[in-house]
Amino acid sequence: MFRIGMFLLTNIAVLAVVSVVFSVLGIESTLAANGVDLNLQALLIMSGVIGMTGSFISLAISKWSAKRMTGAQVISSPQNKSQQWLLQTVRRQAEMAGIGMPEVAIYNSPDVNAFATGMNKNNALVAVSSGLIENMKMDEAEAVLAHEVSHVANGDMVTLALVQGVVNTFVIFFSRVVGHVVDRVVFKTERGYGPAYYITSIVAQIVFGILASAIVMYFSRVREYRADAGGAQLAGRQKMIAALQRLQSIHQPAHLPEQLAAFGINASVGGGLRKLFMTHPPLEERIAALRQMQG
Repeated sequence: MFRIGMFLLTNIAVLAVVSVVFSVLGIESTLAANGVDLNLQALLIMSGVIGMTGSFISLAISKWSAKRMTGAQVISSPQNKSQQWLLQTVRRQAEMAGIGMPEVAIYNSPDVNAFATGMNKNNALVAVSSGLIENMKMDEAEAVLAHEVSHVANGDMVTLALVQGVVNTFVIFFSRVVGHVVDRVVFKTERGYGPAYYITSIVAQIVFGILASAIVMYFSRVREYRADAGGAQLAGRQKMIAALQRLQSIHQPAHLPEQLAAFGINASVGGGLRKLFMTHPPLEERIAALRQMQG
């Protein structure tokens, strides 16, 4: 609940600061002088409500939607030694990390991957693919589980939702401002909204959304390094390195649904500008960071 409270307070604080800055700079009066009759404070609040609400709802239903998208089956009563080992390992790691026992699930996929999600670190979900169970050694799988448990313990799902909510707010806000300016100043619409407002707002929202996604992906990559470090503490650095090397040797693209891509341990990466929009750093960089860890 603390993180949820921080999520809401941070977004409210951002709205308050931006509103004060606009007031001090006299932006609203400048727009009005150019024929743009726009209440920036009201627009900012509306944008914040839309941006934060969408992000919060996605977080709230993350466990439910993850199960439906992947077909993950929660292990309520282990049916074999592999399932029993999964439960015992996650339980031990959760106790070490100081969090409640997550639900543990398996989803049917040849993809060697795992993910964690949930809006509460004491009521989360850790899921592994059948491909991971079949293709990884026990020590490597232990490190992967530790990585996912670290995501939960770090509250990464809430953090990413917070960042997403903030950038959603600004994408909505600035796209509407651009639409108003073009509609009123360029096309001289005097009453209501002309076609230029809707067209420009949509185009601006797409462009700003692309730029904003680079910010979200940056935070996603940072939290992968933190989860790797946490996994190294829970399972051992060499096991964590071995797990990443195994993923590196498989050369298999990740197949998690787009909504879950940021939460898997493995994801496709690219070079150049494409790297700015990747949820995960390259495996070689993650391995190098682990090797540089103290201890």
